[in-house]
Amino acid sequence: MFVLIDALGWQVIKDRSFLNRELTFRTPLKTVLGFSSGAIPSILTGLAPSRTGRWNLFYYDPVNSPFRWLRIFSALPDRLLNNRYVRKTIKELGRRVLGMGPLFECGVSPRLLPWFNWSEKTSIYEAGGIAGSSSIFDLLRECEIDHKTYSYHTLSDPQILERAKIDIAASDATCFFLYLSEVDHFLHGECTDQNTVTERLIWYEGQLREVFELALQRDEAMTFTVISDHGMTPVHSRYDLVHDIQSLGFQMPRQYLAVYDSTMARYWFFDEDARKAVIKKLEGITCGRILEESHLDQLGILFADRRYGEVIFLLDPGWLVAQSDFNNDDWSPTGMHGYHPSDPHSDAVFLSNRDPHREMITIMDIFPCLRKATSAA
Repeated sequence: MFVLIDALGWQVIKDRSFLNRELTFRTPLKTVLGFSSGAIPSILTGLAPSRTGRWNLFYYDPVNSPFRWLRIFSALPDRLLNNRYVRKTIKELGRRVLGMGPLFECGVSPRLLPWFNWSEKTSIYEAGGIAGSSSIFDLLRECEIDHKTYSYHTLSDPQILERAKIDIAASDATCFFLYLSEVDHFLHGECTDQNTVTERLIWYEGQLREVFELALQRDEAMTFTVISDHGMTPVHSRYDLVHDIQSLGFQMPRQYLAVYDSTMARYWFFDEDARKAVIKKLEGITCGRILEESHLDQLGILFADRRYGEVIFLLDPGWLVAQSDFNNDDWSPTGMHGYHPSDPHSDAVFLSNRDPHREMITIMDIFPCLRKATSAA
């Protein structure tokens, strides 16, 4: 039994009761820099993002972009091309027609979309879902192991938990993987409200304890492990990075491109003056830093083709990009992730009823445990 709870950070559970009696092996794990789009593939394969090819959702790919057709509208003013109605239309086209998957969002201005591609077009919770890498689900298929997988692609968290309870008792499956995604959204809005967080975790604890007991009834030697992809850091400040860069007067997409996420910005340059000016501006910002290539390599996010950015600027923990295409103007989260892995609030968790008998340091160390449990099944 493996339960992946999105954003269940070590700082959230270390001083709370959360299946303490059942899951006696408990340790924090360092995450990878970025978001779930990079962290979860690393969990499922044991490989760094630079090896899975998965890091952020949008990457530079003008040749193969599924949005090349939008270039014919490039002469339209922003009020006609970049508004909430057009973005919603593109979102639905992406999800229903272009094969972008159920999580696709128009997180880049429609004017710039023709230069980008979307990384998560297929479900990573199925065999073949991470092209070029072998995930736990590929191994399950290769070994012909009867298994059950549950995710937001078809079910909500409460539905997943209820379905798993039924299947444990009624099916012949020997390996179960539950991905509970809704804690992430909850902690974005409530991570600083300690009482509310405790109440929500009590509900999850109760549900998972029922799942644990059912699994134990079926097999006293079963393994039950709760993992997460990253934590959640309290937000204390915002910085208008977009305004700073736009004030330099350079034009997208002619001179440069930028993708602004909640905690970082990624840039590609086609004009040397723009490159120098943007880098100089970024170097003068005191609440963040440019990540040098050697550091990117150390973090496992250096890509030879620079598809995820030629220059990557990361805000310090607790700081938030004040405006971006991923966030609505009225979005005001109390918690965020996507900071440097050294941030303690970013730590993920590994909780199990079995000692893994191996060093557990990063989320990539989860994969050997997945693989071991699969071979045992």
